[in-house]
Amino acid sequence: MNSVITGNFRPAFFPSQLSKNSAQFLFRPFTTLVFTRSLTAKVRAFVETKPTAPIAVEKEESGGGSGSCGLACPICYNLLMVITDSPIYVGSTVGTNLQCNTCKKTYSGTQTHLDLVASSGSKQYDESMPLATELFRTPVVSFLYERGWRQNFVFGGFPGPEKEFDMAKNYLKRVLGGKIIDASCGSGMFTRLFAKSGLFSQVIALDYSENMLRQCYEFIKQEENFPKEKVTLVRADISRLPFESNSIDAVHAGAALHCWPSPSTAVAEISRVLRPGGVFVATTYIFDGPFTFLPFVNTFRQNMMGIAGSYFAVSERELEDLCRTCGLVGFTCMRNGPFVMISARKRSS
Repeated sequence: MNSVITGNFRPAFFPSQLSKNSAQFLFRPFTTLVFTRSLTAKVRAFVETKPTAPIAVEKEESGGGSGSCGLACPICYNLLMVITDSPIYVGSTVGTNLQCNTCKKTYSGTQTHLDLVASSGSKQYDESMPLATELFRTPVVSFLYERGWRQNFVFGGFPGPEKEFDMAKNYLKRVLGGKIIDASCGSGMFTRLFAKSGLFSQVIALDYSENMLRQCYEFIKQEENFPKEKVTLVRADISRLPFESNSIDAVHAGAALHCWPSPSTAVAEISRVLRPGGVFVATTYIFDGPFTFLPFVNTFRQNMMGIAGSYFAVSERELEDLCRTCGLVGFTCMRNGPFVMISARKRSS
């Protein structure tokens, strides 16, 4: 482990070409006139032919351009084709259709976000998620998250969104100006901070909860002079990210890792979408009190994880091993009681 800081702290702010044979044919006697008439007829046919109906514009999502996020099919990971020519950003996603040329599946956008989960568009099939995930999909919790819920994290050592954002910036210095995913964004506290900071060219707010994304949309609408063209709201599963491999510069996950049903699957996906040298920054809790060495604690933790779908880390070394196992290097962390901010990066090629 590269570095561990424990105890109380002050965050650092830190025209096709003619072949030789064709040319000989063109200049042979008695054949030039025939060739000219044929060419004239083709030109006339081209000029007089008109399209009978408008042509839908299809363009491939790629790494560049306004509102482009390197969006990919969450089933096969091939790039999606945008069927319309309008940019994709918050407030402009309604009516947006994206199609996978491999799976032939179409994904659509609502007024608030793009729906890019694997089950998107299903009418009968409904996939239930673990308790912790379903809790944040409820309208009540989504509404209360920024209206009292998140503020209680201070009792777990969380210094607050503004200070956590300043701490994260220090880890993200090497990828400033790139594209960042705010994973499990909730109601978008950090999404708004990243967008207004101007430090990144594109901010993708990603969450599995439709209601959280609606709250995120409403908060953004209330912001004056907010750079909407830099933000895209995406509903997606953290274990099946709808992005091209090696296409994202940074992933941030604020107070989210402990809510993921399978952290190893999620971090492996994050590693896949990060560019070489890309950075992962996350905050979570560590439960390493005096009872962690008792033999029944690990059994109890496994049972709770199975029931609630939440993950409980008991040491910094456990989180380091999680990142290393998923292909990330350069692990560092900063502690303040149960609160921990970790950082790791994808190995440069």
